Amino acid sequence: MPDQKSARSLPLSEAITISAQAIGEVMAGRSLTEVLGQLDVHERPIVQSLTFDALRKWIRSHELIVQFIPKPPPAPVDYLLSVAIALFLQGNQDGKGYATHTIVDQAVKACSEYEPTMYAKGLVNAVLRKVSVLVQPPEGEKRYPPDPITMFVPPWWRANLKKNYSKVWAALLIQQAQRAPLILRVNAKQYDRSQYQELLTQAGIYSKPIEELFGVKLNSALLLSEPVPVSDLPGFYGGAVSVQDAGAQLAAILLDPKSGELILDACAAPGGKTAHLLELADCEVVALELDGERLGKIGGNLDRLRLPSDRVRITRGDASKAAWWDGRLFDKILLDAPCSASGIVSRHPDIPFLRREADVNSLQQRQRSILAQAWKMLRQDGLLLYVTCSVFPEEGESQAAWFAAEHSNALRLSAPGQILPSGTNDGFFYALFKKNGP
Repeated sequence: MPDQKSARSLPLSEAITISAQAIGEVMAGRSLTEVLGQLDVHERPIVQSLTFDALRKWIRSHELIVQFIPKPPPAPVDYLLSVAIALFLQGNQDGKGYATHTIVDQAVKACSEYEPTMYAKGLVNAVLRKVSVLVQPPEGEKRYPPDPITMFVPPWWRANLKKNYSKVWAALLIQQAQRAPLILRVNAKQYDRSQYQELLTQAGIYSKPIEELFGVKLNSALLLSEPVPVSDLPGFYGGAVSVQDAGAQLAAILLDPKSGELILDACAAPGGKTAHLLELADCEVVALELDGERLGKIGGNLDRLRLPSDRVRITRGDASKAAWWDGRLFDKILLDAPCSASGIVSRHPDIPFLRREADVNSLQQRQRSILAQAWKMLRQDGLLLYVTCSVFPEEGESQAAWFAAEHSNALRLSAPGQILPSGTNDGFFYALFKKNGP
């Protein structure tokens, strides 16, 4: 779900409190997606927007906190300040931000209404007033100098990027610190792209097609000029369209499903790629997922998109093992492997706070286990597409090279390889293999 800067269904003071608590959960190791999923529907848009911005601007806000509070404040106060300062840094662009006095007033109110921060009301008030003058000075006075890299990543992460992308690592972090665009995938079973674009125009929603990405033609991708709630999208609940990054839309297209083929979508939840396969062809899909909670989302997505349930078998199982498999060889396999998710930070800014360096190595071993098992389930001359939403070569090119070296019957075909985040796509890795022999 995109950020909703204009969504103010909660009083700002309450939203600041909940956002600060959500940051505390992230720092304790919980996924922000999980935390936000526990909120009421009317709470989530504004809390998500505040929390995402606070995490994206973490470095800048803490430079300011240290400047005015040399001794680190207790965590609850720190998190509340980070949310409020991010609002100052966001500014009042296009009239969608908050006035300076409103931010100060509501942050102080939030402080006074939450027991762990109640005692610090005076401190918060003083700090925010000083910050407001620094980052939003009176007209004509010098503004606080911007730091081009506001996205927090741990030292090992930054070192990895510097090593592998020495010329563009800083630009990559700057890109991932931006709010992610809202990109749609038109359901080809219901509309072609131009037809749906006309519906958007009639609804006052402006978009432009993304014609191709890294040499791959996209027939259904639309980039919205401004994010809107999905409830505003014409026909969304009737399955006319899905929200899906343009980079993610490459997966089904590269696999090129054909009618009658048996395809495995390994690690399938929440079902976006399964749905895209079915939108492109009347194929038969086995949607495999280990996480029981996420498994239910696949059926929900397919139902909303009105795709034929009789052509999909939703199965709970471990893609690195064969216990779930009935022995039928697959014509094609889409393996969107579990990974660090380092390529989708603009949509999930909590990821750098949650990952540890050791995670990359353990994920790499799991990816290899799944690749080796999936290859046994593919028929001769079949295709396997290996995908990760990562920018770390350890989960991308290194894995593709390892796989080709370990399997003499794996013929590597043309695919984009590593794609880095941009204004139209997240970061992904794609490698396509043909089983060239038994």
